[in-house]
Amino acid sequence: MPRNDQVTRQWHLLQRLSAARSGLTLAQLVDAIPDDLMRHPRTVRRDLAALEASYFPLLTERINGEVRWRLLDGFREVPSLRLSPTELMALAFTRQLLIPLQGTLIHTSLNSALSKIHAAIPSGATEYLQRLDRWFSVGLGPHKNYRNHRDTIDILSQAIAHRHTVQMRYFSAGRNVTTRREVDPYRLRYVDGGLYLIAYCHWRKDVRMFAVERIKSLTLTDQPYQMPLHFDIDAYVEDALVVMRGKRITVELQFDNATAAWVKDRIWHPSQQLTALKGGQLVMTLQVADSRELLGWILSFGSGVQVLKPERLQKAVRDEAKKLLAKP
Repeated sequence: MPRNDQVTRQWHLLQRLSAARSGLTLAQLVDAIPDDLMRHPRTVRRDLAALEASYFPLLTERINGEVRWRLLDGFREVPSLRLSPTELMALAFTRQLLIPLQGTLIHTSLNSALSKIHAAIPSGATEYLQRLDRWFSVGLGPHKNYRNHRDTIDILSQAIAHRHTVQMRYFSAGRNVTTRREVDPYRLRYVDGGLYLIAYCHWRKDVRMFAVERIKSLTLTDQPYQMPLHFDIDAYVEDALVVMRGKRITVELQFDNATAAWVKDRIWHPSQQLTALKGGQLVMTLQVADSRELLGWILSFGSGVQVLKPERLQKAVRDEAKKLLAKP
């Protein structure tokens, strides 16, 4: 069972339980699960047990002969948090990593959660957490600003949670046109400083990836959708070096000594395999999408890299380098 399906089911259960003060029967909880997810009573019982194990205060009561589940009245936070220094450090890093999403509900919710944690931990731990900002910092590199896209992200989050189709006007940078689209939103994916929507496009009749900042207008519909049972989102994006998809090819690169010294310490793609040569050089083999993104990445290493395979990529790199040299 995919992990994201389990989390989605539990999210729906918590949403219904939060709104039901008198509790819900097992049958009512099963009905709260979307049709395209596992809705067996045994599965829902396991989800309820998992929520209890995660310290959500669930109570069971027998009313008129029926067992009902409900959240403890006044539930607001997990009491008696005992956080280690490394856990506090992780919280500080998380806050800094989400700086690109400032102004969105995601960032606001994280700040709210951290404020509650601040209120629950001892004063000494609070002082330690404040000092972390002076001891550690996160360099985010180039990233997009989503302050003006809060409504878009909020609507997409609702649509994904409830599995409802959205209608949008989308600007295609490559073609320099704005088109109307109807899409089934599957997931928001943050990668390389940008936030992208993975969704099925009714117009293209295929799954596509959309840059969130290029969504010009967005409307949430009441039309439900079902994600194809065998569609794997992680498999859909695994070939991309960053976001661009294309035909998967085997790429073999050789880095000189100076470049190899820092290339070897990074994970550039999950498929990469490294072979150290006697002279200090490094050979990298990876399975990635053939795209402009790949070409630009290789060129970013300058003279420190040589394309060994495939020949077509060798030529593409040489041609692009010639174009750069020809510019005044």
